[in-house]
Amino acid sequence: MAMRHICFTGVESTGKSTLAQQLCATPGARLMPEYGREFAETISTDFTPDALRAIAREHARRCRALIAAGPALLIEDTDIVTTAAWFRMLHGHRDAELSATPSLAHRHLLFAPDTPWVADGTRQFLGSERLRFHQVINDELAQRGIAPVPISGNWVQRRAQAEAAIRSTHAPGEALT
Repeated sequence: MAMRHICFTGVESTGKSTLAQQLCATPGARLMPEYGREFAETISTDFTPDALRAIAREHARRCRALIAAGPALLIEDTDIVTTAAWFRMLHGHRDAELSATPSLAHRHLLFAPDTPWVADGTRQFLGSERLRFHQVINDELAQRGIAPVPISGNWVQRRAQAEAAIRSTHAPGEALT
């Protein structure tokens, strides 16, 4: 069976990381954690242009290593789309390097900002900035020709929507049954 590669994307505090961890508890599934969070927690929350580019490169390196292992399902907790959107939010324009870096996922699930924002020491965008960040992510997806699956509602609804999207995703070259 070919690997299905799903990316969870969206603004902060929408349940992406929690749900990704839960869904990767099944046999044959692997999680690609958000490297940007690790960077923020262990190195810095000063997301300079060079820092965001370094985050993107390290995240991609780790993701390619997981892809090479060939799991049946890979859930990526954010990807280059989100990092590029962070760049635009913080620096006011798209970055040539980040914009030129392709997403590796077969399908993107876009988590709506309809959940409470929870401060955790690394999250930055709340209120109207949270809504603007959601739009910037939407714009970045559109610029890349990616039509995401919307995920919204309460936690039970989000999980059901994500599970349905994963089940309906076929890897490139996989026969449809």
